[in-house]
Amino acid sequence: MKSLITALLSGLVFGLGLIASGMTNPAKVAGFLDLFGAWDPSLALVMGGAIGVGFFAFKLAGRSELAWNGSAIRLPDTSLIDKRLILGGVLFGTGWGLGGFCPGPGIVAAASGVFEAAIFVATMLLGMAVYDLIAERKH
Repeated sequence: MKSLITALLSGLVFGLGLIASGMTNPAKVAGFLDLFGAWDPSLALVMGGAIGVGFFAFKLAGRSELAWNGSAIRLPDTSLIDKRLILGGVLFGTGWGLGGFCPGPGIVAAASGVFEAAIFVATMLLGMAVYDLIAERKH
């Protein structure tokens, strides 16, 4: 139960942070990607803040076996950059640039009733299901 409450509170804080910073607005993403026009650096500032917090959080987590909610901490055990990672990054970036959403802000915007975000989330879930089917057939 403690784990579910921690997850709920973490998701709530994350979602409210996305809304407060304007990251659920696809126009923010478009402004950030418009390097030769009216470039909006605010997304870079949000990402920089997240990287700063994440850096110290991962360092702290690397010294522990259990998270604050009592669940096991499982950090990646490889730093391999392979074809799958590069292709996944290209697909993610393409979807982000075309749709104006990445998964977190897309889910928050969809839950807020933004139709375009609901379409984004539906196609994201469809893509995940197709990947699972392809991966399952390979094994």
